[in-house]
Amino acid sequence: MTSFDSVLDKDGVRLTVDDAVATVTLTNPAKRNAQSPALWRALTEAGRALPGNVRVVVLRGEGKSFSAGLDRQAFTPEGFDGEPSFLDMARGPETELDATIAEYQEAFTWWRRNDIVSIAAVQGHAIGAGFQLALACDLRIVAEDVQLAMRETSLGLVPDLTGTHPLVNLVGYARALEICATGRFVHAAEAERTGLANLVVPAGELDAAARDLAGALLAAPRDAVVETKALLSGAVSRGYEEQRVAERAAQGRRLRDLAGITD
Repeated sequence: MTSFDSVLDKDGVRLTVDDAVATVTLTNPAKRNAQSPALWRALTEAGRALPGNVRVVVLRGEGKSFSAGLDRQAFTPEGFDGEPSFLDMARGPETELDATIAEYQEAFTWWRRNDIVSIAAVQGHAIGAGFQLALACDLRIVAEDVQLAMRETSLGLVPDLTGTHPLVNLVGYARALEICATGRFVHAAEAERTGLANLVVPAGELDAAARDLAGALLAAPRDAVVETKALLSGAVSRGYEEQRVAERAAQGRRLRDLAGITD
């Protein structure tokens, strides 16, 4: 891949690659990067199109807002052109509705693959699906003007785009419930204090901060980062003794690799 090779550009999503760093950009600032099924399919395609040498993926949104969430057109009788409306989907068989939501969720799942580290660079509004997309990433850098909110419950819905698991892991059950049930805004200072954000920077420095973090993540050997990410992500579901075993196994693999020993 040559520097800044454009791999994909469709339906409000652009994927570019610069050596080991890929950038996924939401490209509809006129609508504050509102999301649709077509955008979700493009995000899924971007994940599948990543070259094998990519180690870090930066997710960003053009304009003043990262993403204002689901395009409200989804709730109109006509829906989106060429798409079933959400109202029609609700009237269909339950198994089809479940399969459709599962397909939508695929746009939010690949960001935590062990072979990459993903960074969301978030400015302005990140609401509903926008908040969940930021939560899908491993790390988040937010601008001082950020406004995070989970507004699904205020619409009579629930967050269903994989955001509930990382939200609870980051801030705990009680705060996650309060954030979701009230739909209130979480601003930059609270986001950093509660672990939703790794770093807060002025809006004009957001892209540069993401580039700096990407560079720092590339400093360590790839295999060590991959093993460490798998070790840490699995710690959530393991007990203390299970984690000790996992640490020994991972370190054994790394030592054998460094010694040039193959199984």
